Amino acid sequence: MAAQVRAQGRVPAFTPKDERIEDLPEGPGRDETFGMCTACHGYKLVADQGMTRDKWDETLTWMTERHGMPDIQGTDRDLILDYLATHHPPKAPAGAGGFRNPFAPQ
Repeated sequence: MAAQVRAQGRVPAFTPKDERIEDLPEGPGRDETFGMCTACHGYKLVADQGMTRDKWDETLTWMTERHGMPDIQGTDRDLILDYLATHHPPKAPAGAGGFRNPFAPQ
């Protein structure tokens, strides 16, 4: 059925079943992070962010206050923040070993 829907040009809505916990980097906090994040949205959204631990912490607070996410505190919060900061850190800015425009003045 899914192949038939895709063949017709319609993509089915996201469901958490589209992502598997085994696809995430291994490490302490993987299960907790995956479970908490995919309760509301796809994990790819999380993985694409790339933030510092402090920014991840601010984001969890914002999601709690703004979107009703459960207020995670203590060791559970530390475990999730450590996982996010370790596996989804800020991305390197362009020019810091990243893409360099070959036509730009050096």
